[in-house]
Amino acid sequence: MLRVNESAVTEETSMRTQVLVVGAGPVGLTAAMDLASRGIDVVVAEIRHAGDPPSVKCNHVSARSMEIFRRLGVAAKLRDAGLPADFPNDCSYRTTATGIELCRIDIPSRARRYSATGGPDTWWPTPEPPHRINQIYLEPILFSHAAAQPRIKILARTEITEIEQHDDHVVALARDLDSGSALRIEASFVIGCDGSRSLVRKWIGANLSGTPVIQRVQSTFIEAPRLRELMGAHKPAWMVLSLNPRRSGTTVAIDGRDRWLIHNHLRPDEPEFDSVDRDWSIRAILGVDERFEYKVLSKEDWVGRRLVADRFRDRRVFICGDAAHLWMPYAGYGMNAGIADAVDLSWQLAAHLNGWAPASILDAYEAERQPITEQVSRFAMEHAMKLMAQRGGVPAEIEDATPRGQAARATLAKAAYELNVQQYCCAGLNFGYYYDASPIIAYDGETPPPYAMGSFTPSTVPGARAPHLFLRDGRSLYDAFGAGYTLLRFDPAIDVTRLRSAAQERGVPLALIDIAPDEANGAYAEKLVLARPDQHIAWRGQVVPDNPPSLLARITGAAA
Repeated sequence: MLRVNESAVTEETSMRTQVLVVGAGPVGLTAAMDLASRGIDVVVAEIRHAGDPPSVKCNHVSARSMEIFRRLGVAAKLRDAGLPADFPNDCSYRTTATGIELCRIDIPSRARRYSATGGPDTWWPTPEPPHRINQIYLEPILFSHAAAQPRIKILARTEITEIEQHDDHVVALARDLDSGSALRIEASFVIGCDGSRSLVRKWIGANLSGTPVIQRVQSTFIEAPRLRELMGAHKPAWMVLSLNPRRSGTTVAIDGRDRWLIHNHLRPDEPEFDSVDRDWSIRAILGVDERFEYKVLSKEDWVGRRLVADRFRDRRVFICGDAAHLWMPYAGYGMNAGIADAVDLSWQLAAHLNGWAPASILDAYEAERQPITEQVSRFAMEHAMKLMAQRGGVPAEIEDATPRGQAARATLAKAAYELNVQQYCCAGLNFGYYYDASPIIAYDGETPPPYAMGSFTPSTVPGARAPHLFLRDGRSLYDAFGAGYTLLRFDPAIDVTRLRSAAQERGVPLALIDIAPDEANGAYAEKLVLARPDQHIAWRGQVVPDNPPSLLARITGAAA
């Protein structure tokens, strides 16, 4: 793995960059990579050593995040890492990890990810389906990829101690955590991606509000070489969810061999992480006795919350990811929502720093991401409450070899599948969300179709994600998009010269893609659709607008 020079802070006492990113987790690294891909110089400050292993908690990269990583040139590297290529990504519901299987949500292994059909998430209209990979494999790949970019400089073991805002720049004071030496970093903007205890959030005066505790989870990262053998009666699964009256919990396969993450979902009357004996709970979830041997690698206890910051920005300083919102990690949408934050902000920052959009374009970030955060966090909390009720209502006879036990298993299997398929195959959260109150979107009065966690209707309503399709030449539509705005034209007879000329005069990057109506496969009703750099729709119409400069002023923030 490429390592960063950890003595960088001692080599100079000051530096200048366009954007300072605080935090080199997946969200911060994505922000840095996206900015760099748009020609922006970035410094990333991280308190850990370069190459330090991250937390083992996150296990899922959403399809929407994989679309982003595809554009950044790192998706293929991620696909090659994680579980073994042929290891099923299924979610298996059992009485215990080694007990009776109740039902199974079929999710293809990464070897079959692009070719599989028939499963609950194989129909998704995307060039990049989801990828099950633990953060201990994900983050080093992102780190290495980011560190190799010439516009990105990563300062390891560097703590930002103070931020001072000026009219046209920000000054951040930092110190080397090993040597104690000081560094002054001057930047045009700062992005705080520094996690749940974010100092950047505190510096901008943002406060979290919501539900501080939904559930506590006693999590343990273990090494257990014999566990896969003991589960051999069933096909392997990425996630095994145990439902029994003694202790319900989750067993996540980390490497597909001998490393596992065990989640013990504590009950409402168990208010502390040590309310339940850890060893007993692990054995009850796995369905093994005291003879079973395992090694605790780390304790990863966590609290499920629903907290959203009351502001995502103060002038030139922004927050993304866990710094801005915390919620139950159902549907894998903690990290993935942070990645969406990072990309929504980074293209707007780049538009301004590259000179084709005024600073007012940056007002769109909070206007777009904060409402989505509120909405999705409520999805996750409501789902968590339903799961808690299901775990707490497992009938006593669930493991009985009797007709009554069989009936109980059949009932619970149906309920578990219907409740959880929307979480693990969450097309709605990936593709259905839209920005409905943005100052840089030209709305036309049509209401977007509703969406849920697991389902959505593709739409060209401004604010929605541009529906994906594969072009006749086999390319993904997204691969054909330009680096800036992209005008999709479904009738080559329409003269778009006035719109393109207006964009050129303003310096707004605008690519044109001609698509035959039959090639669009019914996904687009309008003849013209204008997509933003983040693939959300900025405008649509049957003809070029009467006043193209006015449209461009709106979508770049100049109208404000």
